Amino acid sequence: MKRYMRGEIEYGEIYDEDIRNKSKITCKIAGDYLGISSMAVSIGMRNNLLPIGFVIHNKEKDRHYSESWSYHIIAERLIAYKYGKISEIRVQNIENSLNAIVKEFEMMKNDLPFILSENAEQET
Repeated sequence: MKRYMRGEIEYGEIYDEDIRNKSKITCKIAGDYLGISSMAVSIGMRNNLLPIGFVIHNKEKDRHYSESWSYHIIAERLIAYKYGKISEIRVQNIENSLNAIVKEFEMMKNDLPFILSENAEQET
């Protein structure tokens, strides 16, 4: 990552290899890479306008009745998007596959208490 200083603030240009080498790409990193704000990245992803990864909306209400969002940005999709090489059809197929996986996990999660109760009964 090339860095330079302007006054007290450090700026840097993010290169493709920097993105590939990140273990986690945040909305801030993606925004800096694309030249937009991190808020634009998060809103774009939430509204299916920025096909660079996937978003999970956690609606669990805690004592503060808050909602949260989790973002998973995929390096190669981010790079492809920057260069205009991402295919909407391919992205849609990936999204459909991910939705099917999430649905399958939700079904397994719903079945888990029943399976655990059966196992407990068999052990006694």
